[in-house]
Amino acid sequence: MTTIRLLDWDRRTARRGALDGVLLLGTADPYVYHLPSCVLAMGRKADLTAFASEPQARAAGLKPCKRCNPHRLHAERGDGLELFHRLSERLETEPASVPSPTALAEAVGVTDDVLAVVLGDHAHATAGEWLERKRVAFAARQLLDLGATARDASHAAGFPGIKPFERAFGLLMGMTPDDYRHLGTQPGFSIRLPADYRKDAVLAYQGRDVEGLAERSDASRVWKALDTPDGPAIVDIRFEGRLANVSVTSPRRLGIASFAILHRDVLKVLGLRNDIRAFEAAHPDLVSARRGLRVPLVPRAFDALCWAIIGQQINLSFAGSLRRELILLAGERVGDMIVHPTPEAVARIDPDDLTRRRFSRAKARYLIETARAIAEGKLAVEALAEDSAVDAERRLTALHGIGTWTARYVMMRIGFADAAPVGDSGLATALERMYGLAERPDAIATARLMTPYAPWRSLASLHLWASL
Repeated sequence: MTTIRLLDWDRRTARRGALDGVLLLGTADPYVYHLPSCVLAMGRKADLTAFASEPQARAAGLKPCKRCNPHRLHAERGDGLELFHRLSERLETEPASVPSPTALAEAVGVTDDVLAVVLGDHAHATAGEWLERKRVAFAARQLLDLGATARDASHAAGFPGIKPFERAFGLLMGMTPDDYRHLGTQPGFSIRLPADYRKDAVLAYQGRDVEGLAERSDASRVWKALDTPDGPAIVDIRFEGRLANVSVTSPRRLGIASFAILHRDVLKVLGLRNDIRAFEAAHPDLVSARRGLRVPLVPRAFDALCWAIIGQQINLSFAGSLRRELILLAGERVGDMIVHPTPEAVARIDPDDLTRRRFSRAKARYLIETARAIAEGKLAVEALAEDSAVDAERRLTALHGIGTWTARYVMMRIGFADAAPVGDSGLATALERMYGLAERPDAIATARLMTPYAPWRSLASLHLWASL
């Protein structure tokens, strides 16, 4: 797999076919992507849009040309997934062997440009961001699983020194390495919040259902019922200045692994997975008075997927009431709350039990079929967020009843930074108002209008919703 800088391509070289498989050219009318040699892409260079990969062209709403069939060539050459998995495996076991993004590219025999495209497509991150994320995750395992000191974990993960390690760890994990190493020794922990943190978005999202069973909020706290390997638990997140102080209650004793999972869950609830500074610097007009806004995530991907299926083509209030019925029917009680049901629990539901609770037959079928696919091991739904975005969308849309909107909404809520839920009516309305359009854009037009916000389309979507 090779690539060139998109602004450097030459029209004559493209016509000879030398760039086929290297980049793609998009045309506006019709909105299609082509091989560079395609006779239907022979307009002026200024009228064409170059894309470094097929996932980028598809994310922009383009369809493959029916004459040159670019998707066939790119399928033969691969979309970078195998390379992405090789990179992931390398960093899972020996992150210290690749001290920089350039070293990572050299380790697998590609250029820095190719590495940037592959990680942009599959990880929705720059090489530097992804490498640091993987190093911190490796170090965290060293701290908890092996009881390593912060200095030893830093060295094993490949950080150049203890200070850069502590800075990176604090940014991604919300606490010091030493505090993380002592997770589980106390019935709670604290997360350090960024200076510009906006708790209002998190409180509103967790309180979107005023009768919530699995989560609820008030003016300064969030309660979330979650499952762990040791049983159900409730996390109580209290905002106090620059801290989110978390207390954990459970009818059973929770081990270190459970506390590590709950720590990760709280970071997701707080929307602290992705750094927002680059987006805000690039799009100050969209950010406006909402500086500090982050995407609150759903700790369990199956919960996000159920919410997305339930929410298809109905309003928020009705979706919330249906979700409550599902939780009451199959969730596990803990204290005065109920944990969202597991795939195994939903798979055992009789469809008639859902239709009697106002689910449409189609919605009941989609939910139960999806749960069965997960329970039977056909989809590792909880692993999606740490794997490839391209593969996640492919696997989700392969499920019956899951289209692009549902897949992208789930991806957005489990942590992918560049997933715009095209087809969403609220997103389309926000774009219509922003651009003063004569009519609300359809899914293809929405994808096209969201392209300038890459590689941060998830956060851009949240800002657009907030603008309504």
